[in-house]
Amino acid sequence: MKKVLSIMAVSALLSCGSQKKIIKTETNINEVKETTQIVVSKTDNISPVLEKNVKESLEFLASDELEGRNTGSKGIEKAAVFIEDYFKKNNIKPYFKTYRDSFNLKDIVGYNIVGYIEGTDSALKKEFVILGAHYDHIGNGKEVNGDVIANGANDDASGTVAVMEWAKYFSKAKSNKRSILFTLYSAEEMGLKGSGHLAERLKKENLNLYTMINFEMIGVPRAKEEIMAYMSGYEKSNLGEKLNEYGEKEVIGFFPKAKEFQLFMRSDNYPFYKAFKKPAHAISTFDFTNFDYYHHVDDEADKMDFEHMTNFINVMIPALEGMINAPTQDIKMNDE
Repeated sequence: MKKVLSIMAVSALLSCGSQKKIIKTETNINEVKETTQIVVSKTDNISPVLEKNVKESLEFLASDELEGRNTGSKGIEKAAVFIEDYFKKNNIKPYFKTYRDSFNLKDIVGYNIVGYIEGTDSALKKEFVILGAHYDHIGNGKEVNGDVIANGANDDASGTVAVMEWAKYFSKAKSNKRSILFTLYSAEEMGLKGSGHLAERLKKENLNLYTMINFEMIGVPRAKEEIMAYMSGYEKSNLGEKLNEYGEKEVIGFFPKAKEFQLFMRSDNYPFYKAFKKPAHAISTFDFTNFDYYHHVDDEADKMDFEHMTNFINVMIPALEGMINAPTQDIKMNDE
């Protein structure tokens, strides 16, 4: 029988949340190939996050020019300026008088970078969602083949780039009913000092925090049989479950070793949990089996899987939109 090629696209528009496009491809009159579901943002005029942009930003943050981004160094100052310029270019306002939330560690001055997008709903905008990652690293590491710069591509330029891309997305989409803080921390490698300072400052200012998510090392994919990402402290709240529900896809899973490694207390979510007693978790795709260069000079941009990173950032958008726009506070702490 003569083959007839055609493409049929059926779109379902939703008033909020994500838009689902169902695409069917027919190879002949009687045969229909499998249906593919693509979850994209509800905002048709906003482009998805592009791999080339993710790669460009990460390659700069993890370049030798930034000397490993140790807190207090010239390299981390260059990283801070890069993030500030990115926020300015994409119309993301500073939350404080400037983007910098500065603090002192003996003779070192550290600074978190804090961007802000006000919510669009007159009531819900009083509630805040915090998305964060740390942009510092350890500076130098053990020398390998003459290289001593610990570039920190996966740890945590990858999470930093994700937060920057989401900030750009929400600035253009204007699809956030709740207000969002985009927070990049320094001095994480010195014991969560940057996030600790910001959490205490916001608590003293009575910020109405709904939930906080920290993104830690998302530059490499997990094994194919594993869920794309996992969340530390999974059992402490229903956040992972709700993100999967909002995104209509199982992206966030449970990592059995997270408790053994005490990951919930080892990342920048923990100071917010301590200060606010609200759901605050870290999400990662690094699970100690899929990357050999933790705190190593070979944690370089060329070791990152940019296709995976970009896919993760895009897949998280409808999940984040669902959380940010939910009419009620669905995310809650569990009774432990």
